[in-house]
Amino acid sequence: MMQLDAVATLFPDLDVRELENWVAHRWVQPSQGIDEVWIFGDIDVARVRLIYELRHDLDTPEDMIPLVLSLLDQVYELRGALKALTQAIASQPPDVQHAVRAAVHVRATR
Repeated sequence: MMQLDAVATLFPDLDVRELENWVAHRWVQPSQGIDEVWIFGDIDVARVRLIYELRHDLDTPEDMIPLVLSLLDQVYELRGALKALTQAIASQPPDVQHAVRAAVHVRATR
């Protein structure tokens, strides 16, 4: 858990005002601790790293950030759903697993 100033120091050329702007835009949503101080967990810092790379390394225009973040969030959600589905299939008897694989193969080759 880190506060705003500490997070900003992790990234070259990221000043506190820019990070505050990202929070204001809700691109990253840290929790609020005592005295309404933002507290960044590991997932928040990872999100800041992603936004930082988009803005500073890839020069992504500010108005495109919400779209990019939304699409990436959808990809992460799909990965989670696929992982859950894969685990559910793996817990089934072999004949059920085989039937599911065969059905997927048929649909994938159409």
